[in-house]
Parts: sequence; C-alpha cells; structure tokens
Amino acid sequence: MTRTTPPRPVDVETLFPELAPLARTAIRLHPRPGRPTPEQSSVGGPLLWPADEPWPVCPSTSHSRGWGAPVTEGPVPLVPVVQIQRRDVPQLAFPEGTDLLQVLWCPYIVDLCDTPVPLVLRRSGAAVGPALDATPATVADAPRDSIPAACVLHPEAVTDYPSADMPEDVAEAVGWRLQELGARTGLSYSYHLAEAPGIKLGGYPSWTQEPGWPDCPDCGGTMEHLLTVASRECDGRSWRTWLPIEERADDPWPDSAQSPADVMFGDAGGVYVFECVTCPGRPVAYHWDCS
Repeated sequence: MTRTTPPRPVDVETLFPELAPLARTAIRLHPRPGRPTPEQSSVGGPLLWPADEPWPVCPSTSHSRGWGAPVTEGPVPLVPVVQIQRRDVPQLAFPEGTDLLQVLWCPYIVDLCDTPVPLVLRRSGAAVGPALDATPATVADAPRDSIPAACVLHPEAVTDYPSADMPEDVAEAVGWRLQELGARTGLSYSYHLAEAPGIKLGGYPSWTQEPGWPDCPDCGGTMEHLLTVASRECDGRSWRTWLPIEERADDPWPDSAQSPADVMFGDAGGVYVFECVTCPGRPVAYHWDCS
C-alpha cells in the first residue's frame, strides 16, 4: 500500500520565503513489518549479497554489553540496515554502473563499539551472480534495539526544511513569524513543518539534539547526509502532519507508525549516516543522539 504524507497545513515558502532556497528533497522510506526478499528494497531485510563474498564483520572483536555486563569476545557480523534498489528511489543519485545501495552496521553501534562506522556499499545487482541464501545470524547477546526488524518499504519524496540546521540569519528573520504562527494555529515549526521524521534518505537529519555534521577525514569538507534511522516515524505530537493519510482511518497514532522497524536508540534518538561524495571511495561517518 502506498504511504502518502499529507500536504503541510500551511504553505511554508509563502509564509517564510527565506526558507525556499534551503529546501531539500528527502525520501521517507515508510518501513512497515513484512517479509522482503533479497531482491527487494527493505529496512532490516535480507541483502542481495554475492555467495562468494565474505559477510562483513565488525573490526572490533571485543564489545561491551553495558554497565556491569560481561564483554562479548569474538567476531560480530554486521547487520543489514537498509537496501535500496535504484528502481524504487529514482531520486537518489547512484554512481555509474550501480543500482543497489546497501548499508550495514555493528549491532553495538550505540556507545558499545570502538569502531562503529557503518558500512555503505553500492553495487550492480546484475553483477551479484549466485546470491547468499541467508543473512548470517548475529551474536546472541547483541542489543536488539539497534537491529532493525525486517520491513518492506513505501518510498515517498517529500520536501525538508531545516530547523536545527537553519542558518542564524534566517532564524533571526523568521523567528517572530514562527512564534506568531504557533500561537495562531498550534503548529510547531520543528515538529510539524520542518524536516521529515523517521527513517529516510537525504534531506536534513531529524536531529534529537544539536546537529553533529562530520567533516570528511580526507578533504576536510562537511559530509553529506545519506541516511537517518530514527527510533520513531512519528509520535504523539508530530503525527498531526507526518502520519500518512492511509493510516489515519481508525487511530490517530497507530502502533505501526510509531517504531515500525522496532529500533530504539537511547531515549527515542537516531543514527545518522554521512558520506563525502567528492572524495574517492566516498568516505563514511556517522553520528547518533538521543533525548
């Protein structure tokens, strides 16, 4: 079933023309529990992986399990986070000769791993050849909150506007009008009108705390946002504008739209994956936060 974000209840660019040049396209993935195949786009699903290519493991071989818990020793297989087929997200730029984006990370990524940078791969699906039959099982003691449940996707392009990433001069110019709009309509710019929450590609990260844009270790430039994996797609406040139209019939805040991939980073935070698209090898970095 298609997932459609309602039109914003006000015309952001008419009310705040200063924001128009800052608009970015984001792809809300709208993951929902399902049984994706390796050939499909998914969150947390099986990857289209060459049978003769070793499955990646975390560079760290010793992982803490939290305060007072024993340390897990030995190799830890990375877990699938996102797989995107180019045909499903034509708005996403792919390097020439590739049509498959795959993101994996260590299940101990949130504060429990010394080398937690996600693995981002782009490959040609046609060149995979014989595919791996099943995703290797992760270690039994790995934290479940950082392992996305298998979900099918319903990608949708939306327009993001910055909130925490709004330039200071723009914030000063629109601040009083944002306050007036909130007083008149009950709409909070950051919750209801700015960047899309949930699991998405591109656009602006839906930060829980202050922005944490990393610099490329090779060229020093600010890296580009590739992926946000947020704990929630919407909550008791943001559902007003971000809950898909198709899920509004019976319940204004259905369980399926709160945390469809069954992840929880700290206290309802997110993990943000970045890359440098200008340097060879497209270096990758990440940041995570929670409330």
